[in-house]
Amino acid sequence: MNIVQVPRRFVKSDWGGTETVIIETSRRLLGMGYRTEIVCPNALADRDVELIGGVRVSRVSYFYPYWGLRGEVRRQLDQKGGNLFSFALMKALKRYPALDLIHLHTAKRTGGIGRHVALKRRIPYVVSLHGGVYDVPAEEAHAWAAPTDGAFEWGKALGWWVGSRRVLDDAAAILCVGQQECLQAQRRFPQKRVLHLPNGVDAERFARGDGPGFRRRRGIPPQARVVLTVGRIDPQKNQLFAVRALPELLAHDPDAHLVLIGHVTNDAYYNQIARAAQDEGVERHVTIIRGIDAASQELVDAYHAADVFLLPSVHEPFGIVILEAWAAGLPVIASRVGGIPSFVSEGRDGVLFRPNDEGEFLRALRGLMENRERMRALADAGREKARRQYGWDRITGRLSDIYEEVVRENPLRP
Repeated sequence: MNIVQVPRRFVKSDWGGTETVIIETSRRLLGMGYRTEIVCPNALADRDVELIGGVRVSRVSYFYPYWGLRGEVRRQLDQKGGNLFSFALMKALKRYPALDLIHLHTAKRTGGIGRHVALKRRIPYVVSLHGGVYDVPAEEAHAWAAPTDGAFEWGKALGWWVGSRRVLDDAAAILCVGQQECLQAQRRFPQKRVLHLPNGVDAERFARGDGPGFRRRRGIPPQARVVLTVGRIDPQKNQLFAVRALPELLAHDPDAHLVLIGHVTNDAYYNQIARAAQDEGVERHVTIIRGIDAASQELVDAYHAADVFLLPSVHEPFGIVILEAWAAGLPVIASRVGGIPSFVSEGRDGVLFRPNDEGEFLRALRGLMENRERMRALADAGREKARRQYGWDRITGRLSDIYEEVVRENPLRP
């Protein structure tokens, strides 16, 4: 079976959970005998063709259908939320040889292009919702649109042409990484195949790492009690909350140290975090690392350098980094939002707190760090869950079953 994976963009420099899902499942699909390739716009990319993790990535030109966009806005749109269009993508998908199925990892106009080509070629397509349709706070949706304020959008006709508003309606299956988004999609499409397909983790890879070596390389004292956060430097991930809570944590534990790792998708927010660390007088207790290659051993070592993993997001469809922390043997504390409560069993393999509730967060974190036995119990339970339920082989096996079903049942297939 020949499958094309279509995300809005795909580059190592701005990596996240969506990219991890696509590359990990694609690698295993290739091992199962499928032919699969990533085809996408060349946003933020410096190469049109490359191999990432053994998977071919082909990129094509694109544009934003607006008049009056400011010069710096294009990169902001590339990084997050940009509703682009690409005639080159349409051409590439139309000409792709012997194509059986298109797997969209985006909606809007890019998804509409995939829909348009699939209908023209009389093949099915499936859509993965990685948390950008039904489970987005209003403030974040507004932030996505803010860069185009004052510009005139002339691309609505393009969206109408490719059916961008019907991407979900006409999909052979809708796959949701988050449980909450899945429930909302099922209510919206009660007669459609809407399935919860969570993210996964390579448990063996994250099981072994050099924590002391990471601390030496990054200048983190060996006696420090490290609280680690991994995720895009972006208001959604809410790292600023952790920085502002750090002085109170240090009052009880002078060895506390916050490590923030993530590709920067919002430069203004990154600067705000750096200023907050200075204003709070905690710079020497904060280490900010602007992204580590997701495939590198350095990322694994970072997890093994930590004592506790923290995910303080205000919006989180799933939280793949929790699986990575579990696989590395870390206890997890996270905000009670989005899809997190659907797979984190509170008190058994994780501790949850209300988002932005500093008092509840500090009580939970201090209670955890002061009880080594409880930390070990939570970490052991998380590690077992990650290995048993969320291995990539298991997730990819379910995905291949879905592919086979929708291709077999496709009523338009020649």
